[in-house]
Amino acid sequence: MSQLHSDFPFSAVQGQTLFKKALILAAIYPAIGGVLVSGPRGSAKSTLARALANILPPVNNAACPFVTLPLGTSLEMLTGTLDIERVLSNKQLHFSPGLLSKVDGGILYVDEVNLLADHLVDQLLDVAASGVNHVERDGISHSHNSKFSLIGTMNPDEGELRGQLKDRFGLMVHLDTQLSLEQRVAIVKCREAFEADPQQFVDLYQQQQQHLSEQIGAARALLSQISCSDKLRLNIAQRCHDAGVEGVRADIVMYRAALAQAAWRADSQVTIADIDTVEELVLAHRRTTGASSNAADNDNSPGDDGDSDKAEQNKGNFSRPTAAQSQPNSAAQNRHGQTSTTETGQQSAESDWGSMQAPQRVEAAQSNSKHSIAALNRLFSDDKSAKRLQNESPSAAKSAGKQLRGYTESDVETPEKSAINWFSTLLHSVNQWPTLKLKYREKQPKAKVLHLVLLDTSASTLVQQLSARAKACVLDISRQAYLQREKLQILGFGNASVQQIQAAVKAPKELRALLNNVDVAGGTPLRKVLEQAQGIVAKLTTANATTVRCYLITDGRSRAQVSDLRLGAATVLIDTENTAVKRGRGEAIARQLGAHYHLLHS
Repeated sequence: MSQLHSDFPFSAVQGQTLFKKALILAAIYPAIGGVLVSGPRGSAKSTLARALANILPPVNNAACPFVTLPLGTSLEMLTGTLDIERVLSNKQLHFSPGLLSKVDGGILYVDEVNLLADHLVDQLLDVAASGVNHVERDGISHSHNSKFSLIGTMNPDEGELRGQLKDRFGLMVHLDTQLSLEQRVAIVKCREAFEADPQQFVDLYQQQQQHLSEQIGAARALLSQISCSDKLRLNIAQRCHDAGVEGVRADIVMYRAALAQAAWRADSQVTIADIDTVEELVLAHRRTTGASSNAADNDNSPGDDGDSDKAEQNKGNFSRPTAAQSQPNSAAQNRHGQTSTTETGQQSAESDWGSMQAPQRVEAAQSNSKHSIAALNRLFSDDKSAKRLQNESPSAAKSAGKQLRGYTESDVETPEKSAINWFSTLLHSVNQWPTLKLKYREKQPKAKVLHLVLLDTSASTLVQQLSARAKACVLDISRQAYLQREKLQILGFGNASVQQIQAAVKAPKELRALLNNVDVAGGTPLRKVLEQAQGIVAKLTTANATTVRCYLITDGRSRAQVSDLRLGAATVLIDTENTAVKRGRGEAIARQLGAHYHLLHS
């Protein structure tokens, strides 16, 4: 079994037992539907996913396909396109297969799957459901089988995954970085050894890799011989019913995962322990009711039933468990995706008033913000204003009258200036050599928009019900985003910390209850929330062509200097302090950020 020097061995990865279990079960029974892993940076998500390729047993004496789908992939690269070389040389139309053809019968891996462009997600959903890739474009009609398991990794802090695609993943694992000191040391040692001499390190684990591949192959061969009693089938149905899942896909996946777990143990009967092992993997992203009582706190917690497995993992081993053993289940994460980052190493410039629940609730009568939000929307929708807010430089494009390789505007069939559609151009010029009539791509769909709200939840906003006015403003922003089917993400900053109140998802119709439960307390970590927002904007605009509109809602009572920060997105500071004598620095902060200043009238 060959292995590239750049691939870290699957068996050498320390910890993450539950993630390894999910990957192995998906490899044993591809009909499970793949694995989604959610976790922060540095938790070995990508390392383990890529390492799976080297332990997959061959299929029909051929290596199991393992294809990586880059975030910047075009639709043509994914589905297939015209073979331009053959058109130019032989004047013959020929379809060139894409990634969906190459991955048939194998595994499709997507890193940062939550940042994948919507049109690619739509195509994946269609093919995953039917197992067939249909291409109908510019006179070309082509279909081919494309059955694959999907493995995706994501960082929930960078946005949530569309519900339709999330449900297509059979299993899901939530990771964290709560490692013991011994595990941290072991991880660093392994990484140093690998980087010092990759070939020697890979050779050291070659026998374990080969043994693991053989175990997966043997489990695959055993699948057809495994039985599951009706009593256990009812048990599976009861668990899915209690979890409040939609449809019966969870029942099917749990049954298949239990078969794979039994096959992994080399047993011909599914046991209740097999179902216990796979339950949370199946329900983690489908559960709509309370967390399962069987779920452990986390995969790496002290005293976990999997401690013996972890000790063995630290030696680089991963052996088949006995029939009596079961892997620990991971607890269901907070469904709102809330995270908290505590500020350390410095004192807040303002006094910390202590943590207290906000006494006021959001009421429409407390804010006259609807007119203000409408004005902001007009500001954002105006091209000149938006460019000014984003500090964009003038376009470097050539004027419309300039020639392009000898072809002028008269050769262009559409006035829209966009990328040349070579597929269509060549298709309609086969019998016109050497004359070509350029055809351009159709205008792309409306760009995705994320409304990023930075909400001041410090204790100073309790004065004169500023917190309630700010929350009412957020409700108005949410309603506008909901009507436009755009995404909304809310970060709260107060009490020297930043918390994610609402993950980046399509704006919900109603946020009132969620906002009423937000704590208002402590100082104002303004710089910290701006730095976090800066990272979010940079990630989204680079990888996913998302337009971000940022709203900084604050009373301005912060001494932080932020003149060196630029969010890289159209930004408006909404000042909630509307008093005769202003103590806040709203206008000064807006000037430092290069943002538009907007006073929220009472």
